Amino acid sequence: MPQVDEFVSVSEAKNKLLDLIRRMKHRQEVVAITRDGVPSAVLLSMDQFDGLMETIEILSDQKSMRALRRSLKQAEKGQWVSHDTVFGRENS
Repeated sequence: MPQVDEFVSVSEAKNKLLDLIRRMKHRQEVVAITRDGVPSAVLLSMDQFDGLMETIEILSDQKSMRALRRSLKQAEKGQWVSHDTVFGRENS
């Protein structure tokens, strides 16, 4: 997760919400909204949110995580498989 790019008070966020949303879309910023100086919420783009949720889904899927760990171990050993082999376009 990227770090927070800006801290904005609740009252400032209310006044600048449309501008904040426009900036998020173009700059992929993360804004923490504070209440009494303490971060209480986070505003991020829909793309960032989707990516975060997808990451959580993958990390919580034991089968996917076993496959990822196995792949990382194979990569560390230099055991690479070609793109054509993976997608069945190997010349026989």
